[in-house]
Amino acid sequence: MDFIISFLSTPAILLGIVAFVGLVAQKKTGTEILTGTFKTIIGFMVFSAGGALMTGALQNFNKLFQTGFNIVGVVASPEAATAMAQEQYALVTSCTLILGFIMNLIFARITPMKNIFFTTGHSLFFACVLSLIIKSHGISDVAAIILGGTILGFCSAALPQLCQPFMRKITGSDDVAIGHFNMIGYSLSGYIGKIFSKHEDKSTEHINFPKWLSFFRDFLMGVAVIMLILFYVSALKAGREVTQELSGTTHWLVFPMIQAFTFTAGMSILMTGVRMFLAEITAAFVSISEKFIPNSRPALDVPTVFPYAPTAVIVGFLSAYAAGLVGVAIMVIFKFPIVIIPAAHICFFSGGTAGVFGNSTGGWRGAVAGSFIVGLLLAFLPTILYPVYGSMGLEGSTFPNIDYNVIGIFIEKVLNLFS
Repeated sequence: MDFIISFLSTPAILLGIVAFVGLVAQKKTGTEILTGTFKTIIGFMVFSAGGALMTGALQNFNKLFQTGFNIVGVVASPEAATAMAQEQYALVTSCTLILGFIMNLIFARITPMKNIFFTTGHSLFFACVLSLIIKSHGISDVAAIILGGTILGFCSAALPQLCQPFMRKITGSDDVAIGHFNMIGYSLSGYIGKIFSKHEDKSTEHINFPKWLSFFRDFLMGVAVIMLILFYVSALKAGREVTQELSGTTHWLVFPMIQAFTFTAGMSILMTGVRMFLAEITAAFVSISEKFIPNSRPALDVPTVFPYAPTAVIVGFLSAYAAGLVGVAIMVIFKFPIVIIPAAHICFFSGGTAGVFGNSTGGWRGAVAGSFIVGLLLAFLPTILYPVYGSMGLEGSTFPNIDYNVIGIFIEKVLNLFS
């Protein structure tokens, strides 16, 4: 059981197996099979290494920002919430994850929803959400696993379908789907962008920066400058003592610079990995779909769309984070029982992706508006289910993603009827 759980929780290996099967099905030579399999695994690990660098830098930013601006509340972090859930409901969540993957394949085989979900980290988070909500109603472990696994498998196949019309527009093909449980939000951002459809040609990628801002035409330069500003504002506001505690032996005024460039380097590494493994997995998946699940497509993590509109990613991040701060202000003013603090790494990946989707249909206006609405949903939706998680022993953290909360709220309401 431990081997299976570890296997399904390691997307690099899982994608490598998929590439291997696809290359064997194409009757490639041994050398080609080995090369394609290894390139897929290595590419995904390069991608993951870049994401880890970015997440670490953003978590330091969170600490500086919250301390500097004296914001107290719950940081919406699925990693922390999942760790707590796994301590108490490890069997249910793990079995739900495994059954969910199996049911995903079944739904893809027998329905028109041909998406195979490969972002297993997100599947684990969703398995925890489903297990907590279902178990909070006193349902037995076996029934919770069957119900949760079936819902997880269905959502893994169905939700990417919402985004596919926009994915075809963004990527120019129907070969790849998004596999990241904010898909209701991304599709919503695409539809919001359509409000500005007459400005669709005014893409974020065609912004004419003034001459003194021409360096923004280089994506990585733009990222570095924006992150430098954000880190230094937060560090100066937090003060020398707090920043020095985070920085260790590095001087506290050097630390923000290092973190900003670490984040930018992570972005560069991530995009290199995306290009590397995406080419291999797409080619291999064609053979698998033809033989086992006709017309199926891999649903992959959101950075797969970043290269198509990199400036929209930054615009979406800033817009979603601003929306999160507006949400904090509203929660404080209206005395919400819980204040959800926006996590920078969640806003970057989710808001940035929403920016790409909004930009595809409404240009930069769609990117700003779509990601802002997504940022508000990331802020407010978790407040609804937080009491349920609190009753199950999770205090101080929650699951921010839109799909978790929309589906979770629906399941909670339905189970309440039967209770």
